[in-house]
Amino acid sequence: MKVADLDNPPTSSNNHRPPHFQVVPAGIAFFHIKEISTGRVRGFRGNHNEACALARSLESKIELRASACL
Repeated sequence: MKVADLDNPPTSSNNHRPPHFQVVPAGIAFFHIKEISTGRVRGFRGNHNEACALARSLESKIELRASACL
């Protein structure tokens, strides 16, 4: 990885689409999974890794629905 790549690190295998969900700290060891477009909280977890896993799961469900519509 070049130094220039560190400014825009890859976040997933599907880098050409912006994320739909964001993991946001909501207290001590507590995280909300927020839908970026609406600002609504779609889930929560008490562990950051679990919150990220839920966000990825929600992203994949959206991608599956979008590909089914094609």
